[in-house]
Amino acid sequence: MSKFKGTGVAIVTPFNDDRSVDYIGLERLIEHLIKGGVDYLVVNGTTGESVTLSRQEKLDVLAFAIKVNKGRLPIVFGIGGNNTQDILDCFHTYDFTGVDAILSVSPFYNKPSQEGIYQHYKAIATICPLPLILYNVPARTGSHMEAETVLRLAKDCKNVIGVKEASGVIFNSMKIIKNKPEGFLVISGDDILNLPIIASGGDGIISVIANAFPADYSNMVKAALTGDFKKAQQLHYKYFDMVHYMFVDGNPPGIKATLKILGICGDTLRLPLVKVTTTTYTALENLIKKIV
Repeated sequence: MSKFKGTGVAIVTPFNDDRSVDYIGLERLIEHLIKGGVDYLVVNGTTGESVTLSRQEKLDVLAFAIKVNKGRLPIVFGIGGNNTQDILDCFHTYDFTGVDAILSVSPFYNKPSQEGIYQHYKAIATICPLPLILYNVPARTGSHMEAETVLRLAKDCKNVIGVKEASGVIFNSMKIIKNKPEGFLVISGDDILNLPIIASGGDGIISVIANAFPADYSNMVKAALTGDFKKAQQLHYKYFDMVHYMFVDGNPPGIKATLKILGICGDTLRLPLVKVTTTTYTALENLIKKIV
């Protein structure tokens, strides 16, 4: 699964002022990412505000991304939730032509046990027609997928090819890396922890900040994966303060504000998310002036 090593980008879903999908902005963003040298695109992830998109909007955004991409990069599509049967129904009805893998978040709100998380993913893996990437993000889901559960799924389900690890606990990533089957991918879900996870044996990132700065960020990841940590560290610390301010008012408000400042797309969000504060916006503007 080498196509998913390196820099994936959890792309935002741009909205017009009336909160309809801004397809002009989305096309501009996709071209920006491809030109910036990223390795693959993730559509309908957390950063894409997937929980506020209707089922038809999700399919429309995916179809548009596939059309614009024209096969230039692999595409990962997010399908997850806390209703296992509803996810299974999606696999029976969706057309996955042009999709290379599925990213599926661990069930949220229900707070299942580790056995429940395992059975949830096993049911999905059984019918999923594509490689499946697990997604552990307890700050959003309210439950932590333990390393042992990830490893159990990696060993029991042949099409479970990796995990997006966004627990913020690097020990969890290291435990998976140490004990994983050969070829199983450990992908950082935290921009700030990307470099240490790669240094520990990880395979790259599904990034938020790379929406705005794809060239530098993908170069940082490539440098780290090839052992050039001096270059990787320079690029990592170049964006260190930017990452902080990009998340201080939540994600994706911070990255959307950044994309607006750069002139790529607007910063409109769907409720209950709102725009960053004036203080954060000014801080982002000042940091961008130093970077670009």
